[in-house]
Amino acid sequence: MPAIPPSVPPGVTPATTGLAQKRGLPPGKLALWMAAFSALGLIVALYLVWIKFSPASLFCSGVGGCEAVNSSVYSWVWGIPVAVFGALAYLTLLALLIMESRSRFFHEWGVYMEFGIALAGTLYSAYLTYLELAVIHQVCPYCVTSAIAMTLICILAGVRLKRSLDE
Repeated sequence: MPAIPPSVPPGVTPATTGLAQKRGLPPGKLALWMAAFSALGLIVALYLVWIKFSPASLFCSGVGGCEAVNSSVYSWVWGIPVAVFGALAYLTLLALLIMESRSRFFHEWGVYMEFGIALAGTLYSAYLTYLELAVIHQVCPYCVTSAIAMTLICILAGVRLKRSLDE
């Protein structure tokens, strides 16, 4: 049996990790789904950041009010596009998921951090969705996609947190 580096959490062996360990993610389908939704959210957020700083216009194909939402005063916080904060949140979630299998600290505390980030992201997404519907009166499909991804991540992180507390 190959030696396990000391940074790997106790109980994690080559026999128990399988494919998830080889790719740098902790074992378990919930973590893999969280990573998939984080990657989707990151792609959407990076697209919105790119649109914010380029002369190109949003591709909405006649659905929703992409331009109205993305050019509103609510699309900036402290002079920074909201999409930048979203991209950072999704990137942080991916990094935490990867670090869970590589560090004892993140193996023990990562699930708490992931849930906290996802909960904050979900609450902020709910606020932005309220602004879209009640104030701007336009809906951006990219924003909705990001909100759904973050909400699903929050649910999955909550299930993982509950499971870790039950152990």
